Amino acid sequence: MQPYRRHGKGVRRVRRFLKLSLSALLLTSVFTPLQSRSEAAGTEPGQLPLDSSVQGERAYKFNFTSQAKEGYRSVTYDVYDGVPLYTPAAGYGFVGQTSAMPPREVHTSTITSDGTGFYITEPAFYAEPKYEKDNYNNYGMAFRIQAPPGAYSVYVKTTSDAADTTVSVSGMQTSRLLKGGFWDAAKLVPIKYTAAAAGKEWTYTYVNGRDYLDIEIEPNKVNTPVGIEEIVLKPLPKQVRAAGTLPTVFTLGDSTVKSYTFDEAPMSGWGQVFDNLFNREKAKVVNYSMGGRSFKNAYTEGRLNDILLTGSVGDYLLIQFGHNDESVDEFRRYGRGSTEGMYETYIREVYLPAVRARGMIPVLITPLSRVKGDAAPGHIYTNSFKTRLFPDIMKRIAREQGVTLVDLNAESVKYYNEIGVEATTAVFMSIEAGETPGKTNDGSYANGHPSKKIDGTHYKEALAKPFARIVATELVKLGGEGDRTAAAIASLLRGDVRDAARYGSWSAIFPEMAKDTTTGGGAYYRNQIEKLLQLGVLHKDDRGNFRPDETITVDAFIRSLAKLMELDPAVFAGYPNGKLTREVMGAILDDAYHAKFTSKPKYMTDYNGTTVVPGDPAYDPNLDSGARGAMYYPLVSWQQLTDTPQIAPHLAAKVKDAYELGLFRSEKGIARGQMVNGTELEPKAVVTRAKAAKALYFMWVLEHEVSQENDLSSLK
Repeated sequence: MQPYRRHGKGVRRVRRFLKLSLSALLLTSVFTPLQSRSEAAGTEPGQLPLDSSVQGERAYKFNFTSQAKEGYRSVTYDVYDGVPLYTPAAGYGFVGQTSAMPPREVHTSTITSDGTGFYITEPAFYAEPKYEKDNYNNYGMAFRIQAPPGAYSVYVKTTSDAADTTVSVSGMQTSRLLKGGFWDAAKLVPIKYTAAAAGKEWTYTYVNGRDYLDIEIEPNKVNTPVGIEEIVLKPLPKQVRAAGTLPTVFTLGDSTVKSYTFDEAPMSGWGQVFDNLFNREKAKVVNYSMGGRSFKNAYTEGRLNDILLTGSVGDYLLIQFGHNDESVDEFRRYGRGSTEGMYETYIREVYLPAVRARGMIPVLITPLSRVKGDAAPGHIYTNSFKTRLFPDIMKRIAREQGVTLVDLNAESVKYYNEIGVEATTAVFMSIEAGETPGKTNDGSYANGHPSKKIDGTHYKEALAKPFARIVATELVKLGGEGDRTAAAIASLLRGDVRDAARYGSWSAIFPEMAKDTTTGGGAYYRNQIEKLLQLGVLHKDDRGNFRPDETITVDAFIRSLAKLMELDPAVFAGYPNGKLTREVMGAILDDAYHAKFTSKPKYMTDYNGTTVVPGDPAYDPNLDSGARGAMYYPLVSWQQLTDTPQIAPHLAAKVKDAYELGLFRSEKGIARGQMVNGTELEPKAVVTRAKAAKALYFMWVLEHEVSQENDLSSLK
């Protein structure tokens, strides 16, 4: 029955009479007791049902029917005033807006009851045109329960079937929580905690950061009643680490922290290489980061929740968000962005209390600064957060709440200016034709970046390692200044890493960093050079230089390629030693390909127009794909090349095959930040050590499974 909205004097007198007449009945048969039926009349406002079955913690049990249930508090429907509204004093009740950011409108005045539960029917829904999946509202109802931060098992029994109903907890995205799978692109970090819906019963395991949580009942269809019959929240104990098991350092962030797969090469995140700095006998390091994530959607999709339920007391959670929080979709229900106020609220009210409630230890890391992709020589880098001052907000909260903070934002700017514009641009996602067979969301990088610009947000492994080094250095530094959390994490690092952080000498930790490839023009192919040095395929001289502009010999290239791809050097018999030319390199690459592959790798077949869609674990909405379906194979056909007659006749067939397989492309007329091929192959041009590293890196990526995590620092 709908509650009345307007009352005359006569009706008000009747109402008072009815309330007095029914008061005894309400107290004895509708409100149920805290412990037993005999204690019902003694219930105090704000006092909730107690269930001592979970280590003495309170269980919160609510009954929305007219039939009393032992151990449950009955929620009563008033024929005149409708449903009880939430107040802190009562400790429970319905609300008109959820705790989501931005708050979602729900309804209270149209909720009804027939004794079997509370119902609502919505005549219309809202969906933003073109953004229907991210910003919609089917309204419904939300019941708020006062409950302190901590983990809860949540049971909800609805009056309507799951096909007609969506049950959510405190703004979480139920459609994501109902799915299993993995949190990372390489499928190494499984989703452990999901929601379940069967018939009219829903179950969740949820870690709360606020002093209340919302149970949201939302219809899936217009003019179809949905409702609530029962809610049970059971507090869960903190997870104590089993004897003999190692503490875990969790990292949670966006694409700049993410662990990448080979099909995304050369992109990397500092979280991907951070684990290499730790003593594996002292700690585990698990990276939960993913591209496109922010404080908001890492919460709504259950990523934070999974970490907090997986971790144990004393584990560490390092959190870096800020880039996707800048998105201007902050008022969409499942957008990524936040206002400054939302950003602060997520840290203060959602993340930090929840982490601490589980006995885990938070560490905040300010988001690294983006760079200007087309910066001119002499450009001075400054903090990219000009409008929404997220790093400043994070630092202030850390000071006020005594949370350990690593200021990667400030340190990143220092590093960019230290190595200069050329070197900085080189280690961000500046891609030219022939550098990698990897891909972005909408196609291959093989002909250059499909966005046709230099990406100043995402970066290569050659920058991931300095960022990981900065984080480790700051932890050691803070620990030395008396920060106990930083000192504890620093104690888990390798001993040589702690020494490197103290004394500023990292050459023993990263021997692949050559003196002449970290700054200036020598850094152009730094990423490829460092990987080949790390794998022991190429080498530095006695002075620590790589000499990128020197010509490589045929024998040196063959040795490197054979070692890299685990091929018998006899495969390359018949090539006389001397300076390596491009035509000879093309023939050698063709030999290597046919010796290694029996069928085309997926880089050649799967990334020619296939689009990764939202919801895929590898989807990063922050990547500007530009040209949709950019193909792997050369944009200029063999017939369009102008200088192929110059190729030695005995090499021509192999060179043509290598070119058409995309194993190498023109080097003349290409540029980073453009998706373009040249028309000259320059078959007689000699190959420098830097260009050899480019070709070797391409082949190294090509031979790895596309879904394998690109975290290899040595050959088999």
